[in-house]
Amino acid sequence: MENNPVRTSLYESHIECGGKIVDFHGFELPIWYSSIKEEHIATRSSVGIFDVSHMGFFRFVGHDVADWLSGIGTQDFRKFTKGSCGYTHFLDEDGNLIDDMIFAVKSDNEILGVPNASMVSTMLVWFEEHLPDDGSVIIHDESEGMSIIAVQGPKSGEAISRVIGENNRIGRFKCREIANNELGITGWIQGTGYTGEKGAEIFIPNSQATILWKELIFTGSEIGLVPVGLGARDTLRLEKGYLLSGQDFLWPGLGISPDVNLPEGFLHRNTAETDVPFGLNMNHEFIGKSSVEKSLGDSPRWAGIRCVGRGPSPRPGHPVLTSESVDSDIIGYVTSGAPSPSLGGIGIAMAYLDGAEIGQSVWIKASPRRTVEAIVVSPPFL
Repeated sequence: MENNPVRTSLYESHIECGGKIVDFHGFELPIWYSSIKEEHIATRSSVGIFDVSHMGFFRFVGHDVADWLSGIGTQDFRKFTKGSCGYTHFLDEDGNLIDDMIFAVKSDNEILGVPNASMVSTMLVWFEEHLPDDGSVIIHDESEGMSIIAVQGPKSGEAISRVIGENNRIGRFKCREIANNELGITGWIQGTGYTGEKGAEIFIPNSQATILWKELIFTGSEIGLVPVGLGARDTLRLEKGYLLSGQDFLWPGLGISPDVNLPEGFLHRNTAETDVPFGLNMNHEFIGKSSVEKSLGDSPRWAGIRCVGRGPSPRPGHPVLTSESVDSDIIGYVTSGAPSPSLGGIGIAMAYLDGAEIGQSVWIKASPRRTVEAIVVSPPFL
C-alpha cells in the first residue's frame, strides 16, 4: 500500500497563490507559481519566499554536544560560537558521504541541525546509533511540528523587518530566537539559505506558518516579493554551486540507484571528492577521515562546467567528453545541470571529472549524436 504525499501547513496557501503542485520526496510542494525563470530572477533582484517545511529539524542537547558532533562530522563544531551557523558533512566508516547539514549553535549545550528532506529518518537513525553510551547527548526530532519559511534575496532583510520587526533582521550565518513582534511569531531564525543571496530561514510552529506566509506575501509585494517554487530553488542553488543530496551524492547505505543513468557507484563520494571549499576541517578526528585523506589532491573532483557552444542544455547523466566526437573518451558525468536564468539561458552544470583542469575545454554529450562545447570552471557561476 502506497503512502500518500504529505502536505505542509502551507499547502492551501500555495493553491491560493496559484502554485503548480508536485510530489517531491513524498511531499506535495509547488514546482512553480508563475514560471521558474520569473521566480528565479525575482529572487536575485528583489526577494522570494520558499516553503521548505519538508526539511528536517533536530535539536542536539548535552554538555559535550560540540565534542560529540565534531567526532562524527567533517566540521569542527567546537570552533563555532553561540549565535553562529556552519555547514558540515557526515560520512560513514568507509568515507562515503551520507548527508550534508546546516547547523546552528544555540548555546554551549544545544546545537540545532537541518537534515535534508529525504534523509530525515535515515540521519536520525544514524545519529542515534552513534550517541554516547553514557546518555550525555540527547536528540529531539521536531521535524513534524516545525514549518520553515526561507526569505531570500537582496531585499530579504527589508521584507523581514516590515513583517516581524527590524530587531529580527539577521546577519549571514548568524542565528537566534525570534524576538517579540506584533504578529506574535515565535521560533528560531538564522541567516542561511540555498540561493547564495542574502536571506534567512525562519523556523516556526506549524500553527503560525499561514499567518507569516500571508503577511509576507501581502506586505512584501510592495518591494517585489514573490512566492518561489522548487524549480527556481534548484536553478538558484545550481548557479551558486551548492550540492543537492541524492543528486550530487548518494549514500550507498540507502540501497537505491540514482534517478538518471550513471555508472554503478558513481555518486558514492567523500568530502574531498565533492571539492566543497567549506565544511571540512582536517585538524580533528571524525568518522571517515582516513578516506578523505587518501582522496586529497586526487581525481575525480566535482567541478563546474559552463557551455560555450550552442545546443541542448546539460542535464544529469550526460557524459562529459575530451573532444567533440561522440565516441571520444568519457572523463565524467553531469550530476546537476540546467539553463542559467541569471546568465541569459546559458547551459551550466556540475560534474565529477577525472583529470580535468580549470579552463579546460570539454564536450557534453547531450544526445547520442550531439555534443556541446563547454569550459571547466570553479563554481559559483555568478
